[in-house]
Amino acid sequence: MSSPTDLRPYLRTLDAETLADLLHAQAERDPALRQALENRFATQGSDVAEAHRLLDTAVLAGNVEYAAKVGSVLDTLQRLLDAGSRADLAPLARRTVDDISEMLEQIDDASGEVADRLDRAVELYARACVAHPPDPESLAAWILEVEFDGPGWPVIELADFASALGDKGIARIKSTVDSVLAEHPSGVKRETAERLREELAEASGDVDALVAILAAKPPRVDVSLKIVRVLRAAGRHSEAIAHAARALTHDKKKEEAPPPEEEPVPLSRKDFDENPTAATYLALREESLETGRWVAQRKTALARLRELAAGGTEAADELVRALLGEDRADEAWRAAVRFEASLPVRVELADSRSVAHPAETIPVYRDHVEELITRKDPNAYREAARHLRKLRTAHKKAGTAEEFSSYLGTLVEIHKRKTRLIAEVKAARIAIPKPVRA
Repeated sequence: MSSPTDLRPYLRTLDAETLADLLHAQAERDPALRQALENRFATQGSDVAEAHRLLDTAVLAGNVEYAAKVGSVLDTLQRLLDAGSRADLAPLARRTVDDISEMLEQIDDASGEVADRLDRAVELYARACVAHPPDPESLAAWILEVEFDGPGWPVIELADFASALGDKGIARIKSTVDSVLAEHPSGVKRETAERLREELAEASGDVDALVAILAAKPPRVDVSLKIVRVLRAAGRHSEAIAHAARALTHDKKKEEAPPPEEEPVPLSRKDFDENPTAATYLALREESLETGRWVAQRKTALARLRELAAGGTEAADELVRALLGEDRADEAWRAAVRFEASLPVRVELADSRSVAHPAETIPVYRDHVEELITRKDPNAYREAARHLRKLRTAHKKAGTAEEFSSYLGTLVEIHKRKTRLIAEVKAARIAIPKPVRA
């Protein structure tokens, strides 16, 4: 009798959604499998899902409530990591870091409570990456974005992420650092690159490179002590003693640096200040990236857009478009929710958001369908039917297919006299539930 075919190579070629559908269908036929999956969900999946839900609602909360909700998410992450959970917690941890970072740009965190949450979130993200290493290129790209384009936080210790980055991720960071050092003789970007170069040498264990980097700095007691510690840790005690002796006899006089010359305000900054829109924001970004000033410029410019967004839908749309122009889709979505962006903008965001977060997009699609129906126009009815299909898909991915059937049944009952609408729904191959008769 021939042995059964190993299907695992074929299964690895399938996408996650197809595998989920196959597994779900088998679980419906196999009670033991379904129970096993439900037990796994109850112990881990529900915790992660609840953590995501807390983050979804935290953005709308006040400072104290926000800190409390994020604290609960971090408690969940730490508990699962401490228990050795097999779940991939890196996506949740990464989302938490990004969420807190964005919130710090919007609030006055005088107490430092939210900033403390950020430090803890980064620590847990590093642990989650070690437990389930993400794609090293993507992790490296995130670190580089935070370091070179971020608002100045979070603080990332490269050594904490070194094992998850691996050789490929470290090489990606080193390549960018080398390019920045070659292209920027001075400025914030160069300072960041010099710090990362030092951390790269330290993380890779290249003692000679690290000592050379430290020795090139202006003479300071803390730098000399670090060189001594590095040499001693490497077992090079005679060199450590020699360096300590030289440091003790070295003249520590410091020349006073001349006061920095005031630089002219960039033209793009003037344009933005006079007309703060997504277009002028992105023009400012492009110019500031070239000069290495974007970290400082972004915080004030984004604060201005957020201030205006609180005053009306049109300004909220500009904020969302500015964030989309930076490829910050998650921030754009949260801004659209927080500042009540226009329905067309929210629908545009929902089309891409529905892939990873389908449940969040359901209210948007419902609002759009109902708005289209109110137009009482054949083309609008056709568009409404098309978005009903998107809504059905979102419900299916979110695991609430029955809720869609109930919603559709109510919608059809309310608009049953709109024969053209019903015809378009049927033409879109959407099964209309039969009315329940008493």
